[in-house]
Amino acid sequence: MSAALDLVVPPGDGALITVPDGGRLRIVDLHGNQAVDTLLYDAADIDNRYSAFDTVREQGAVYLTTGSRLLSTALDELAVITDDTCGRHDTVGGACSQESNVVRYGEHTRHQHACRQTFLRYGAKKGIGQRHLGHNINFFMNVPVDAAGNLRFDDGLSAPGKYVELTASRDILVLVSNCPQLNNPCNGRNPTPVQLIGWWA
Repeated sequence: MSAALDLVVPPGDGALITVPDGGRLRIVDLHGNQAVDTLLYDAADIDNRYSAFDTVREQGAVYLTTGSRLLSTALDELAVITDDTCGRHDTVGGACSQESNVVRYGEHTRHQHACRQTFLRYGAKKGIGQRHLGHNINFFMNVPVDAAGNLRFDDGLSAPGKYVELTASRDILVLVSNCPQLNNPCNGRNPTPVQLIGWWA
């Protein structure tokens, strides 16, 4: 089957993609060590959106990988990770924002672009605003969580050409921000492009 979507997303840019029920979306880390912040929504009801809390609780694991069911706030299954050559992905670290950059890294970072801005820019096309943003998935991002619940941002586990693939369990919207973060190791302090490839009728 030929691809219905083949898009390269530069660092700091994003995309909003409608993936129909049963469609497959592959996110490819072209150069390695790149974080791809992602949110999922029921295409028929954007208030029914991805819930990191419910996903982690129901699967009994803090990381995402092959077989992870990505659940909504209503406990509906939005998608399943059906292929993963990286091994694990974060869903607790959250998306960078100008405000969190200042808190974590200092006032001198306030001007830097952040994922939250990208989410709002692309989400606006479908009515997705600030109240629709929650904890997201950080594909390819390495955020170890210790026994006390503390987390840290470490060098990524990915490599050039590694990918993760989602299969939609219903018609969904996939909101992507290819993270521009320069202040922690999630992108190797050198953000790079990623590729989105989709297969559906």
